Amino acid sequence: MTARFLGITASALSALLLLAGNGGSDAAAAFGARESVEDISLSPDGTKLAYVAPGPGQSGAVYTVSLETGESVRAAASDGDPQRLSSCRWSANTRLVCRVYAVVKANDEIYPVNRLVAVDADGGNIKILGDSESDYARGVALSGGSIIDWLPGEDGQVLMEKVYVPEQRKNTRMERKQEGLGVERVDTRTMKTSTVERPARGIAEFMTDGRGKVRIRSDYDVAGGTQMLTGDYRYFYRPTGSNDWQPLSVYNTNTREGSYPLAIESGSDTVLMAKKIDGRMAIHRLSLDGSMAEKLVFAHPNVDVDDIIRIGKSRRPVGVSYATDKRQAMYFDAELAALAEKLHNALPKLPMIQFVDASDDESKLLLWAGSDSDPGRYYVYTKATQSLAEIMLARPQLEGVKLASVKPISFKAADGTVIPGYLTLPPGSTGKNLPTIVMPHGGPQSRDEWNFDWLAQFFANRGYAVVQPNFRGSAGYGDAWFEENGFRSWRTAIGDVVDAGRWTIEQGIADPQKLAIFGWSYGGYAALQANVVAPDMFKAAIAVAPVTDLALLREESRGWTDYRLNREFIGTGPHITAGSPAQNASVFKAPVLIFHGELDRNVAVGESRLMKDRLKDAGKRVEYVEFEKLDHYLEDSSVRSAMLAKSDSFLREAMGIAN
Repeated sequence: MTARFLGITASALSALLLLAGNGGSDAAAAFGARESVEDISLSPDGTKLAYVAPGPGQSGAVYTVSLETGESVRAAASDGDPQRLSSCRWSANTRLVCRVYAVVKANDEIYPVNRLVAVDADGGNIKILGDSESDYARGVALSGGSIIDWLPGEDGQVLMEKVYVPEQRKNTRMERKQEGLGVERVDTRTMKTSTVERPARGIAEFMTDGRGKVRIRSDYDVAGGTQMLTGDYRYFYRPTGSNDWQPLSVYNTNTREGSYPLAIESGSDTVLMAKKIDGRMAIHRLSLDGSMAEKLVFAHPNVDVDDIIRIGKSRRPVGVSYATDKRQAMYFDAELAALAEKLHNALPKLPMIQFVDASDDESKLLLWAGSDSDPGRYYVYTKATQSLAEIMLARPQLEGVKLASVKPISFKAADGTVIPGYLTLPPGSTGKNLPTIVMPHGGPQSRDEWNFDWLAQFFANRGYAVVQPNFRGSAGYGDAWFEENGFRSWRTAIGDVVDAGRWTIEQGIADPQKLAIFGWSYGGYAALQANVVAPDMFKAAIAVAPVTDLALLREESRGWTDYRLNREFIGTGPHITAGSPAQNASVFKAPVLIFHGELDRNVAVGESRLMKDRLKDAGKRVEYVEFEKLDHYLEDSSVRSAMLAKSDSFLREAMGIAN
């Protein structure tokens, strides 16, 4: 893995850790390390764990561990160039199914590709699920499929949905006409398959009841005469005792109008539906017996209800989740509600508790618990003995390091609107007259929450205050807050980001001469565009994988089925030029540092290259770091550590801060 710097040789990557001094390099290495547990699951009988751990670069390995003896076995590994292990789940007590992911470049286009691989817990009998690659295929399936039902109790059997690609062999009549999405029952040991749902074009997704019955499907809509998605999805269900499909609902992903299913409750023959009340997403329960009887499960007056809490191999829904100042849970499973309360009492310093997995009989539960100042710990809870055993740390490098507390805050924007956000202060600081970083989130259809944030915590460790505004255009607060989105309504969104900086100055938190801005993805766009709106406010700007030109962003999906949706999302008109940092480089005053991975599928690397060139042509100070073979997320501990160290050094030089 190498990096290219303007005016610096590629071999300088390893030396970056020295740029911030020993304290900075130590902190950068600790905070930049990938989490030690990237995925984890509990075996059906509750006696073993499987977890994916990072290695050098983007490599990783899956280990199986006996909870009885502690014995650990490396079952499989990937070198990260380009294959990466992203997750592993148990299909039986001795068998795993893992997802292997890669980002590849061909014909100047970047493709995300994934496949499912089955392997024994001891590393033997490796098999690829789904079809092998064929020279006769009339197309390419980028996805190797996904498991939609783990079929608890059926020892290695799963239900897998996959895209069928037709085949035609020249000069023969041998062909496969099947095309589209279908469902197979797969024996993960022998790869023997049987058809559950015949494939058909136009199907986007299938959903089961967790007990092997496909009950819901969604069909996508395309614009006439094209393969361009319109954003409309039509959902169908099978009533109790029937195999016939009946209409369920319609939802449009661009307008966010309508309703869509989230999880089937097989015990009560109902489905949990997402449907808005007063512009905010709420959860309803709809009967699948044919009556379509509907009842509200939960709604919140201020925020969207945005998640279903599930448990075990059957993915049984047990509650809903939403985020106000902090994430909250509402359990409709009485036993889990009582257990959650008991766990909160047992772990008072770790209020964020998640049920990660469970044995088939739910007698053993795998939990994660963390907080704003604790990256998280994994536990196994045994119901019979009511015992709770800590088994792993999410970030062992930070154990014993004094981490910062995160405080929910609010401030008034220029038009008087109250904007929520979070403030992280350096541990032990007075909270006054500090070097300060405004850190807008990515998305834009996302939001920040009260939790551990490795970026904010690194900068707090290095003495910076960090403010993270949930500007208008953020998700989670309903339609009125989302407005048209953070691109079409960029003036409002970026105005709120700038006002977050003004608030830190007014409150005496920020030294006005030491105020900077840092962002990733849309946050990188916001960091750059804030310097167009308020060129005198920020003394330094850092953007990671940023959008820099809205017209260019709009064109990046041309040739893909979501091009029309992206075109509508970004829009047309004067805001395209006014809202593009690369088109307004001449007004920049602050020095700029940009990072980007060359295999970025989310935001093309050409956007950062363009921004660098425009700033350079305008005579502005800009430094650019491009990472080879990395995508949008820079999932490489050494690269992330180098990025943190370089960012700290850049900020200190720009704002005159001693190491």
